Amino acid sequence: MAGIGLFRIFDPKVRRHLISDEGEVVIDEVRQHWVVYSVPMLEVVLAAALLVTMATTSIGGQPVLLAIVLVLCAHAFWQFLTHHRDRFVVTNMRVMRIRGVFSQTVATTPIARVLDITLQKPIIGRVFGYGHFVFESAAQDQGFREIKWVSRPDDRDLTIQRVIQRTGLRASASVDVLQGDEDSDDDGTGPIGMDSAQEVIASTPAPAAAQQSRPASPPSSGSKSIFNSERGNWTDSD
Repeated sequence: MAGIGLFRIFDPKVRRHLISDEGEVVIDEVRQHWVVYSVPMLEVVLAAALLVTMATTSIGGQPVLLAIVLVLCAHAFWQFLTHHRDRFVVTNMRVMRIRGVFSQTVATTPIARVLDITLQKPIIGRVFGYGHFVFESAAQDQGFREIKWVSRPDDRDLTIQRVIQRTGLRASASVDVLQGDEDSDDDGTGPIGMDSAQEVIASTPAPAAAQQSRPASPPSSGSKSIFNSERGNWTDSD
C-alpha cells in the first residue's frame, strides 16, 4: 500500500486537464509498458550488488564505488519518473500526451483530427505484450507522431477506433440536423418558415394565358391535397 501511495504522488494528475464543464471524460489512460522499467531495475540491482560487495569485502576504492552506487540509483530514479509521468490519454473529445518531470508538456488535439493510426508490434513486443503507435494527423509536431511502449496495443487500438468512429457519426448527425429540411409549420418538404403550398406555387408557376382561360372549378369535398403526399424532397430510409 505504501508503494501504491508513493506512485500516486508522482502521477501527472491527468484529470486536472479535462474540460469537465463540457462533459469531457477519460476513455483510456495509457501508461508505458513495464518493460521500460527493466533498465532502471537493472541499475538498482547493480547498485545493491556493489553495496553488498562493499559491506562483505575489504576491497579498496570504496569512495569510488559509493559514488557509482549513488549515480546508479539517481539515474534509475530519474528514468522511473520519466517513464511513469509519460501518459497518453484518450477522452471522448480529444487525445492528450502529458510528459515531463519538473517541466511538464501537455500536447492535445481533437480526436477528429486523427487521420490514420499504424500499430507496430515487433517480435519482442508480441512476446511481452507491447507495441508502438504511429499517428498520421495534423498534430505530428506536438508529440503525437510516435507513442511507444504501449501495453495491450490491440485493445488500445480498438478503443481509439471506436472513439473516432463515434465522434465521426456524431459530427455527421449534427451536420444533417443543421443542413436538413426541417419545417415547423408544414409537412416537412420545404425550407423552415415556408408553407408547402407557397413552396409548390412559387416553384411551379402556371402560365398567365392558361390561368386566364381556365375556368374556376368549384371546391370539392372529396378532393385531396397533394402537399401532404408530395415526397420530392424526401429520401426513404431504406
